[in-house]
Amino acid sequence: MNGKSGKVYLIGAGPGDYRLLTLKACDCLKMADTVVYDRLADERILQYAPRDAEFIYVGKASSQHTMTQDKICQLLVDLANEGKTVVRLKGGDPFVFGRGGEEALLLQENGLPFEIVPGVTSAISVPAYAGIPVTHRGVAASFAVVTGHEDPTKENSDINWQQLATATDTVVFLMGVANLPKITARLMENGRSGDTPVAIIRWGTKAQQQVWTSTVAGAADLVKSESIKPPCIFLVGNVVKLREKLAWFDNPKLKPLFGKRVLVTRARAQASLLAEKLETLGAACTEAPAIRIQPPADGFGALDEAVGKIDSFNWLIFTSANGVNYFFDRLLAAGRDSRALGRAKICAIGSATAKALQGYGIIADVVPAEFRAEGILAALEGKVSTEDKVLLPRAAEARNVLPEELGRKGIDVTVVPAYETVAGEADGSEICRQLSEGEIDVITFTSSSTVKNLAKILGEGAAELINSVKTAAIGPVTAATCREQGIRVDIEAKEYTIDGLVDGLVEALS
Repeated sequence: MNGKSGKVYLIGAGPGDYRLLTLKACDCLKMADTVVYDRLADERILQYAPRDAEFIYVGKASSQHTMTQDKICQLLVDLANEGKTVVRLKGGDPFVFGRGGEEALLLQENGLPFEIVPGVTSAISVPAYAGIPVTHRGVAASFAVVTGHEDPTKENSDINWQQLATATDTVVFLMGVANLPKITARLMENGRSGDTPVAIIRWGTKAQQQVWTSTVAGAADLVKSESIKPPCIFLVGNVVKLREKLAWFDNPKLKPLFGKRVLVTRARAQASLLAEKLETLGAACTEAPAIRIQPPADGFGALDEAVGKIDSFNWLIFTSANGVNYFFDRLLAAGRDSRALGRAKICAIGSATAKALQGYGIIADVVPAEFRAEGILAALEGKVSTEDKVLLPRAAEARNVLPEELGRKGIDVTVVPAYETVAGEADGSEICRQLSEGEIDVITFTSSSTVKNLAKILGEGAAELINSVKTAAIGPVTAATCREQGIRVDIEAKEYTIDGLVDGLVEALS
């Protein structure tokens, strides 16, 4: 290190939905040397930090502390003294029962710089996701946020129950489900009507969100009869009645996939697009990359050779966005750009591939109506002659239908591997556990390689395990691979695209 002290950013990670992370929090994570984090509702937040950052878990669950608060505070001091840029990542907001003040004070006492990056607090956001505003004109003009962890029967409570019970229109108790019988008793003892509406919200802002409504008098019995477990917030007030009209997040009319748990098997770099579309519709997505995209085994030798004589080709056929990106990477590496394709016509299989080409200033001459090899053959009929030379940069393990059929017509086709897919870094044992314990409703397959590699990752009995849930294939080629592996196909996209796959899931599951 350079001898200078580092800096600590005390950051609120929000209530659970990772998309509620603030832009400033993202910016801080991107420059972190070390991330010290609590038990997060969604660990995808960690993806914004550099891959080579140091990650230190200090999470605390009820009665189970990985590290005491004093040691966490000292850890931040030690890391900053080492000259590191430290992100201290805390659920919700660091100053709302997050003990961020204690950490900041010790940093200040040691003369170490720090910044506070507020987070979206569950006290307001979780009710909002349940369709419950904490204030509403004519219903509630004030609200209070109270810890639910304190035992209300202890001799010297920090909560002024006599004043709290009726002081505000809405009272939000964070982390209060375990103490709820005592909390409701104290509220009624101090003047809150037993008929006051209440809501208990579990896993708020996440796709597994659950909401129960009752009254102050009936809430304790509800928790017992429904076996409601943390993490929950407990909200008291007449604003609860508004949920009947304002519920939006867990409303199947607005979120047709709400509560459906989907395993996304695309490569990690591409999984987010599908996951985002599904989560927008209410699904809970687990990204389990079954494949990884990497350079071909020949180190781009064949592709570079083809690029070197690009002027000799009359047609270029791209069968995936990955093929497009790798081709243009090598074209640029050779000191050339899209102008080198001036004499060639371009065919793109599918809208996503055509869009990837547009990013390089190329509009495809042919985009088949059917997004697979057979569709390309039909679309090129009469357009490609025996005098033409065709370049096909594609995945190393792709089907040979297209080059073989073109070859039978006497067309000169040069096939070069632009990339290859290998088994991804998905945790096979964790996926097996989730499938065995009923934590997954449907698995999506976006290519034949995702099917083969997931089966490889899961090992013996993979097909039986996969068949215990529904499966969705992006098109007939992927579906055929599923069947070859002994996997049943429940949903097959009518349009062989990510949007088509999403539409198929909505049609089948909602």
